[in-house]
Amino acid sequence: MSHSRRDFSILRIPCTKPGCNRWFKNKSGYTQHTNAVHPLLSAAPLHAEPSQSTSTSQPHPDDPSQFNRLPSPIFNGDIDPIQSDGAGEEDHSEIPCSAQSPTPAEFFGAGDRLYRNYHPSLTGRPCDPEGNFLPPGALPLPPSAKSTDDWTPYRDRLEFELADYTFTKNQTPAAQINHLLELWAASLIRAGTDSSQVLFTDHRDCDVKWQSFSVKYAGDIPDEGPTPWMTESYDVWFCDPHQVVQNMLANPDYAAEVDLRPYREFATETDEHQWQDFMSGDWAWNQADQIAEDPATHGSTFVPVILGSDKTTVSVATGQNNYYPLYASIGNVRNNMLGFLAMPKTTKQHTKTAIFRRFHRQLFHSSLSFILQNLKPGMTKPEVVHFGDGHYRRVIDGLGPYIVDYKEQVLLACIVRSWCAKCTSNSKALDTNNLLCSRVHTDTLIEECDHGMLWDEYGIIAQLPFTNDYPQADIHELIAPDLLHQIIKGAFKDHLVAWVEKYLVMTHGQARANIILDDIDRRIAAAPAFSGLRRFPQGRNFKQWTGDDSEALMKVYLPVLEGYVPTDIICAFCALLEFCYLVCCNVITETSLKEIDDTVACFHQYREIIKDSDVVSTFSLPRQHSIKHYNTLIRLFGAPNGLCSSITESKHIKAVKEPWRRSSRYKALGQMLMTNQCLDKLTASRQDFYARRMLNGTCLTSVLAALNTQAPGEHDHTGQHEPPVFIPELSTKLHIPNLANLVQWFLFEQSNPKDTRDPTEVPLLEFPHYRSQISVFNSASSTFHAPSDLSGIGGMKHEHICACPLWRNESARNDCVFVITDSNTCGMQGMDVARIMAFFSLRQHGRQIPCAVVHWFDRVGNVPDPDTGMWMVKPAFSAQNTPHFAIIHIDTIFHAAHLIPVFGMTPLLSR
Repeated sequence: MSHSRRDFSILRIPCTKPGCNRWFKNKSGYTQHTNAVHPLLSAAPLHAEPSQSTSTSQPHPDDPSQFNRLPSPIFNGDIDPIQSDGAGEEDHSEIPCSAQSPTPAEFFGAGDRLYRNYHPSLTGRPCDPEGNFLPPGALPLPPSAKSTDDWTPYRDRLEFELADYTFTKNQTPAAQINHLLELWAASLIRAGTDSSQVLFTDHRDCDVKWQSFSVKYAGDIPDEGPTPWMTESYDVWFCDPHQVVQNMLANPDYAAEVDLRPYREFATETDEHQWQDFMSGDWAWNQADQIAEDPATHGSTFVPVILGSDKTTVSVATGQNNYYPLYASIGNVRNNMLGFLAMPKTTKQHTKTAIFRRFHRQLFHSSLSFILQNLKPGMTKPEVVHFGDGHYRRVIDGLGPYIVDYKEQVLLACIVRSWCAKCTSNSKALDTNNLLCSRVHTDTLIEECDHGMLWDEYGIIAQLPFTNDYPQADIHELIAPDLLHQIIKGAFKDHLVAWVEKYLVMTHGQARANIILDDIDRRIAAAPAFSGLRRFPQGRNFKQWTGDDSEALMKVYLPVLEGYVPTDIICAFCALLEFCYLVCCNVITETSLKEIDDTVACFHQYREIIKDSDVVSTFSLPRQHSIKHYNTLIRLFGAPNGLCSSITESKHIKAVKEPWRRSSRYKALGQMLMTNQCLDKLTASRQDFYARRMLNGTCLTSVLAALNTQAPGEHDHTGQHEPPVFIPELSTKLHIPNLANLVQWFLFEQSNPKDTRDPTEVPLLEFPHYRSQISVFNSASSTFHAPSDLSGIGGMKHEHICACPLWRNESARNDCVFVITDSNTCGMQGMDVARIMAFFSLRQHGRQIPCAVVHWFDRVGNVPDPDTGMWMVKPAFSAQNTPHFAIIHIDTIFHAAHLIPVFGMTPLLSR
């Protein structure tokens, strides 16, 4: 397929000074910029250290990427970057030769609003199955043709649909599957079917074995005899990670989502650096630099293997109820079950003994090292791998970030609890600025210091982590940010929310504090319903918290505190919530990083009131301290929401808990592994059959079509709609007497968009009269881009906005929305808030117009509340003190707005 050449006329000449990313149309602009911003005061070597110009921000103290910034981007194309728009008559002698360096850059996204610097060496070039690079533009080998009636490994569609239904949709236990198949086989045989034509004999037709190994304690036995755990054998089950990674790369469903090259992304207009997906981070780029030191790796694709592990409980009953799944992913594509790690158990008497803890650590690290060993050869020598787009490419594997909560960070980094796994700060003063931990530093300390000094002075346990067995792997660097446990469950719920309760008790006494806390619970319960928001009918006083519960509480907790705690505590909550919002964005820019640092500083300032009130004695807490490292982690790994433990926790349901419930509970792990393997096979089969268009229609219609028979009762179903109504009927229903006049004015505005007259100035004869019926709807769906990602579909959000007269058989629900009233103004200044009274559509001049009846809200002031940082609004009323209603086009609605009452000092009455 031929492609037209992109017009680069506006971005011909880049500035080549280190750290500067400005581009210019011609040599004149380049020269003026050089003289103004980079004056040549004295001769300097070509590769001097980058200077700090006025256009660059100060480097973050923990950010290593600020000290190896690449030159400005050069377009890798046929256009000479220093040629002018004319015939090339200008003198180019003053343009530095480094302007033609081979660092490629390409526009990206809609409207050329972004450009990317791609790594110049690890370029992901296609090759043939033998590893020989193909010429540019070469097409992949065509896939092997498969017949549209080849249902392998099933005999036909009926077998596949049955297996998919019992294993995936109905999640039938094995014993019940066997019973169902026996009944079906009996019915078929009685109907005259040959017994050899029965679909499955039993569930074991889908069995695929995993690999496993056993580990046993081999150390010294105490004189008094072995403890129970010393004689146990611990089984570890796993899939070959090498094959898992290759299967991910070969999956055609993800062919367009795999980033083949590390890159750095900038805004075209401002040259501002931004981070999004994992491969946009500096860690992937730095790893590619190290790999590229070997010329044999040039042209390869770097594939970082992201790991995550998290213990989970499947039941509170007796017996084995805890499992330790290990997950793997590449880049930000998806997660896969990789294995189940062993969980050694012993009696309470021996749980905290040093020898058992040492065995636990050794079991954990040796198991990981063994599981991942098949990846090691591909970390130094490229391997040829088939990709989902049909091409072969050389691949270099590497160990990427590890997603764990703090308890497992301690185990993973071999540190003492209460110390930080990322930096060298002392556990008693974590927030002091210190250097980042490194593999070299830790290994040196282990060699030079005794165990007691390591433990007391450095918080290090004399155990080498599994990453030491692999090249270019530093466990301290690889520990990923964890929004769920560090921020949402940690700093917010376990710290601030708990501290507020303790503050109220210390300030008012237990009895008065209980009254206040009850009112806070009533305020939380009174929060209006909102799309996607979890409700708290009984407040927040319940025992079993989930991540979703904590996230939902964050959205309503700040306004319910006002009036009961000092302003500084409100500001501390506000700063933490703002920090959480910023780091959860899909795209994070340099400006965002500065805002993140500012919110951290504000949070540290305002939280001091908690310590001054003797609620806590220190803020030297690992999860609180982790906030300081997010600037560095974002630069290294991209937006944190792609590396959160909520990803692994969400996998527990499908990979662990549901398979466990389908097991017999006796030696359940083997049954769980079989279930997972069958589900993977069914998913792969469905993808294959769907790609070949073999799943059109239903199983019944496909069988009847083969027999040239029509399905019983088959006919065309048209959508059923509510009966249309006239405007006076809707006016009576909504208690809006002048609704007909509002519709007339709305239609006049639609036909005369440039008319600026007030409705009272327009003669009645000019108003269109609408006497036809209208269709009323109870909800509408809104699809919009997140403000942090306007360049692509990564930030697309979808929500339902309701205007129901009866919601869940209780009461009416009328959601509020943001309405764009000034498209030239950003933020709240360009929007107003309104409450949806009804959605309806009408027809004018042969076209359907979707509308909404709204009740406007007025802003209280032109700036947010200084304490909470939230805007305040109040219902709008006309001059006659009647509600201000209007009709708006549905396209002016941006998305839903969640309004929470300003509670003040007045307690809510209990129901």
